[in-house]
Amino acid sequence: RRSAERMAIHLVGDRSGLLREMSEALKEAAETVGVCSLCGGVTGAGEDPCRVCSSPGRDGSLLCVVEDATDIVVVEKSGAYKGRYHALGGRLSPMQGYGPDDIRLKELFARIEKEGIKEVILALSTDVEGDATANYIAEMLRGRPVKVTRIAFGLPAGSGLIYSDPVTLTKAFRGRTDETR
Repeated sequence: RRSAERMAIHLVGDRSGLLREMSEALKEAAETVGVCSLCGGVTGAGEDPCRVCSSPGRDGSLLCVVEDATDIVVVEKSGAYKGRYHALGGRLSPMQGYGPDDIRLKELFARIEKEGIKEVILALSTDVEGDATANYIAEMLRGRPVKVTRIAFGLPAGSGLIYSDPVTLTKAFRGRTDETR
C-alpha cells in the first residue's frame, strides 16, 4: 500500500507527461484488448472467440484448465500443448471467500458437456487452493464420460535437487516416467 501511495504521489507531481502517457496507454489497451467468451483468455477487441478457440488445427477433445489468462500464455509459449483452454479466473479459496460460484466453473462444466470434451487436463497451482480447485473439479466430473488428468510436477529444467522443496520432490518422484524403451 505504501508503495502505491508513493507511486501515486510521484505520478501526480511528474512534469514529464508520464501520467498522461500511461493514461493513454490504458485507454488504448481497453479499446484493443478483449476477453474470449469461450476460454476466458486475452484476445483482440472484437475478436471473439480468440484465435486458439477458433483454430481448426487444435485438438477439440482436449481442454486444459488453468487459473488465469496469463497461464494460457505460459503454456502456449512452451509449445507442449495443442488443445483448447479454459481459464477459471481464479481458484477456490474459502479463507478469502472464493467459492465455486466465484470462478468460471459453471462455464467449464457446460463446455465439457456441449463440446464433447474427452479429456480435461488440470494445470493448476500446487498450493492448497490449487489442489482444492483441482480436487473439486475432479469430484464434479466423476462418473461423467471424461478423463480428468493433472499435469505432472517436478523439478525445473537445469535445476539441482538441492534447490527443490520436499513437496516438489515428492511430486517429482510420484510423477516419474519409464525411460526403458
